[in-house]
Amino acid sequence: MKKTRKILSLILGLLIIAAAAAGCGKKEELPAGPAEPAAVEMPEAPPAEPAAPVESEKPAEPEQTPAEEKGVLLMATTTSTDDTGLLDYLKPIFLADTGWDLQWDAVGTGEALKMGENGDVAVVLVHAKASEEEFIAGGYGVERFPVMYNDFIVAGPAQPIAHTDNIEAVFSRIIKEQLPFVSRGDDSGTDKKEKQIWKKLALDPAQDPEYVESGQGMGATLTMADEMKAYCLTDRGTYLKMKKDATVPLELEIVCEGDANLLNQYGVIAVNPDKYPDINNVGANDFIDWICSEKVQQLIGEFGVEEYGQALFVPNAGTDS
Repeated sequence: MKKTRKILSLILGLLIIAAAAAGCGKKEELPAGPAEPAAVEMPEAPPAEPAAPVESEKPAEPEQTPAEEKGVLLMATTTSTDDTGLLDYLKPIFLADTGWDLQWDAVGTGEALKMGENGDVAVVLVHAKASEEEFIAGGYGVERFPVMYNDFIVAGPAQPIAHTDNIEAVFSRIIKEQLPFVSRGDDSGTDKKEKQIWKKLALDPAQDPEYVESGQGMGATLTMADEMKAYCLTDRGTYLKMKKDATVPLELEIVCEGDANLLNQYGVIAVNPDKYPDINNVGANDFIDWICSEKVQQLIGEFGVEEYGQALFVPNAGTDS
C-alpha cells in the first residue's frame, strides 16, 4: 500500500512540474499602445522659378597695343577731307597703328601742292589728278596713289533749275539767265573742276553779274551760297555733312548730280625726299601704306553711313583712277 502511495505521489509531482513548466513558457500579451498619428499630407511647394541662364562670357578680344610714338607727320590736304570730319576720324587710328601723329593744313588743292613744292609738308592728299601729275613731273612728288572718290554736285535753290544729271545744261542756264553762283575761286580741286566745265562750254562766268568768288574753303562757300540763295559746285561729302550738322542747316538742294564729268578722285603723294632730305619720308610712306591698306579702305567706305545714310567717300586704292 505504501508502495502504491509513493508511485501516486511521484506521478502527482511530475504533473505539477509539467503544469508549472507550461505556465512559464507562455508569453504575456502587452496592451496595445496609442495609435500612431495619421501622416499629414503637406501642400506641394510651388514649382521653382527656372534659374536664369548664365551667359557664357565671350573671351575678350585682345586689345591692340598702341605703336610706340614716333613723332609728327605733316600733311597738306584739301578742305573736303577736313570739313567732312574724315581726317579727325582717322587720326587717332593712324596714331595707334603706326605711332605717327598726323597734323595737316586743309587748303585748296593748288595751295596744298604748293606747300609740297616748298617742302613744308611730307605728304599731300588732294583731288586734281592733272595737277598731281604735274607735281610729280616737276620732281616734287614721288608717286601718286589713288585713295578714294566721291562726286561733285551742284547745290542751290530748287527753282528755277529743276533736278537733272546734265551739268552742261545747268551751267549754260546759269549764264543765260544770269543766276547767282558762288565759286570757290581758290585754285582748289573743286575750283579747277568748275573752270574745266566753263572752258568746255566756251563760256565766261564773268558774263554773269551774279557770279562771285568766295576765295574760301568748301564749307564757307556753301554757307555763302545758302545766304545768297545761289548755286555752287561742291563735293557731295561736304554738302551732306553741312546739310545735317551745320549750326544753321543748309536750305540748298541738290539740283545736278550723276553726270560722268563730276567724278571727284583723291590721290596721295609723298613729297620727294631727294629734293627735301629733311622731310619725314618714312612717315609719309607709312601713311600711304596705311591709308591704302584693306583695313583703312574699309573704314573709309563705312565713314558717314550711319550719320548720313550713305558713305561720304568710296575707297578705290589699287586702281588706276
